[in-house]
Amino acid sequence: MYKLTAFFTKPENAEAFDAHYNTVHAPLMRAVPGLQSLVVSRNLRSFGADSPYYLIAEMIFADRDAFKAAMATDENKAAGKDLMTFAAGLVTMVHGEAAEV
Repeated sequence: MYKLTAFFTKPENAEAFDAHYNTVHAPLMRAVPGLQSLVVSRNLRSFGADSPYYLIAEMIFADRDAFKAAMATDENKAAGKDLMTFAAGLVTMVHGEAAEV
């Protein structure tokens, strides 16, 4: 399993951010070939302090080759372009091998 994780800090206008994420961005991401799962965590809490993150999105692919192929698709390019229209400066993305232990 291979996972792409996007960490979003709190936007200035959370309502507009959520509306765009739910109605535009998430559907674009779900259209990416090879994406097996999109899991979004909201209302995040941290132990002993405020969470630095507003939203975390986890995107699961079968393996690294499936991830690499997905990243090259027009659908992913459209999702990436959209991401920069509403979350530039708010998002940090990481990717890597994932496994249940």
